[in-house]
Amino acid sequence: MKSSNSRASTVGRNPFVHELTFTMTEKIKIGLMSVTVFPVRLLLVSFFMLLAWPFAFTASLGRSEFVMEPQSWWRRFIDLCLRVIMRAMWFCGGFHWIKVKGERAAPSDIPILTVAPHSSYFDAIPVTMTMCSIVTKLESRSIPVWGTLISYIRPVFVFRSDQDSRRKTVEEIKRRARSGGEWPQIMIFPEGTCTNRSGLILFKAGAFIPGLPVQPVVLRYPNKLDTVTWTWQGPGAFKILWLTLCQPHNPMEIEYLPIYTPSDEEKENPALFANNVRKLMAKALELPLKDLSFEDREISLARGPLRIWDYSSLLEFHQLLCRLGLRAGRTDTELEELARRARKLQGDRLGLEDFAQFLDLPVTDTLAQVHSQFDQHGDGQIDVRHYVIALSTVHRPSKSMETLKLAFKMYENEENGQVLEEDLTAILEIMLGVKELDLSVLFLSLDGPDTGKITYDELHRFIEQHPHIVQDYLDFENHPRKFCVGRPQSCNGNNHNKDD
Repeated sequence: MKSSNSRASTVGRNPFVHELTFTMTEKIKIGLMSVTVFPVRLLLVSFFMLLAWPFAFTASLGRSEFVMEPQSWWRRFIDLCLRVIMRAMWFCGGFHWIKVKGERAAPSDIPILTVAPHSSYFDAIPVTMTMCSIVTKLESRSIPVWGTLISYIRPVFVFRSDQDSRRKTVEEIKRRARSGGEWPQIMIFPEGTCTNRSGLILFKAGAFIPGLPVQPVVLRYPNKLDTVTWTWQGPGAFKILWLTLCQPHNPMEIEYLPIYTPSDEEKENPALFANNVRKLMAKALELPLKDLSFEDREISLARGPLRIWDYSSLLEFHQLLCRLGLRAGRTDTELEELARRARKLQGDRLGLEDFAQFLDLPVTDTLAQVHSQFDQHGDGQIDVRHYVIALSTVHRPSKSMETLKLAFKMYENEENGQVLEEDLTAILEIMLGVKELDLSVLFLSLDGPDTGKITYDELHRFIEQHPHIVQDYLDFENHPRKFCVGRPQSCNGNNHNKDD
C-alpha cells in the first residue's frame, strides 16, 4: 500500500499509549508516600466527595431536563458550597494551586468552551471550578455519588444504545448554545477520548456544528512524573489515582484562549472549523497535530504476533473508507463474500471503473484515492485482493490470524492449499504496513525443503511456535533489527527467547 508522506509524518508517537517508568529514588518516594500521605489523602478526598453529594442531590430535586428554571437564592448558595467543597477535594488530592491564565467569557457571549488535550479524569477540575455542563454518556448518571454530581451540572447525555444518538446530541447542543445564555456553558472535549498529550488528535465536529463562536481552553500538567494520564494502554484508573495522590504536589494550568469566531466558510463546514481551532490550540500548547481519531485507536493499538507495525498507510486507508461510508456495519460475513468474489478474478487487475463496479459504488475522488493506494505499478490497475486484505486488517486489527486465513483463501492453490512466497510477501506487507518485505529467513527456517510455497496450517503452526516471528524471521525497510547491534532477539526492547 502507498502512503502519503504528510500522513506518515503526522502520526509519530502513539497518543493512545502511556508508559510509566520510575527511577529508584521515585520508587522509594512512592513507597514512603503510600504508607503515610496516601491513606490520609484518600480519606479526605472521599469525605469531601460524600459531603458534596447531599448538596447536589438537593439542588437537583424537581428540575426539568429540558427547561432551565430561574436560579433561586438557595440554589445559588448550594452552587457556591459545591464549588468550595470540590476545590477542597482537589486540594486534598495534591492539586494545591491551579494556575489560571486568561479570562473565561460569559455564557451569554460564548455558550461553548472547547477543552484540550483530554488526558485524564482529573480534567474534571475545570468543570467543577466553573460548573459548566459537559457531554457524557447516560451510564455515568448511575455512578454512585459521582453520578449525582454529574447530573447536577445538567450535562448533555449521550444515549449510546440509540442509533440516532449522535443527531439528538448535536441538536441538544445547538438548542442550548442558541439560548442566549439561559443554559450554563457547555464544556466540550472535542477529541472525544483520552490521550497522552503528545499531540492533538482530530476533533469531533459536535461543538462546531452550531456555527457559533467558541472559546478554546487548553490544559497543562507540567509535572515531571506524569501520573495523571489515563488512556487506552497504560496504568489503570486506580493506579493513576494512587500514584497521583502519592505526589507531593500536582501542578495544573488552565488557559482560556481568545474567543474564536468562525468565518462564513467555517460555519458551512464544521470539520474545517474544528480543524482550525485545533491548529490554534496546538500552537498554544506547542504540540504537533496528530491525524488520528477516536475510531483509529484500535488500529494503532493492534495486538498479536502479526500486529500492525507501521499504521500510517492503513490509517489513511481507514479514513478514506469512513469518507466512503464503508466502515460502519462491516461484518465478517461481508468480508468473506468480498474475498470469494476477489478469488474468482484469479488475480485479474482492475481499473478504477471496474473497481467501482466491484464495490457497487460510483466513481468519486475519494474512491480514486483508495484505488491509487493499491496501484503498485503506477499503471492504473490494482489487484483487488490487496484491497480486501487491507479492509479486513482495519476492520479487525487485533485478529490478524483471521485476516491471514482470509488472505490464504484468495491466493491458495485449490489442490494443495499452498501460497507462493511472493504472494505471502504481498499479504504480509499490507497486514504489517511495511515495505520491501523479505521472507527468505522464514522459508529457510521451515521444516522440510524450501519450495517457496507454504500452507496456512504450516504458517499458523510456525507462528504458534515462534510468537516473535516479525522480530526474528522477517526483514523489511526500517526493521528495528537494522538499528540494533548484537543479537536480534534483544532488539526493539523485547528480551525474548525464540523458543518461548
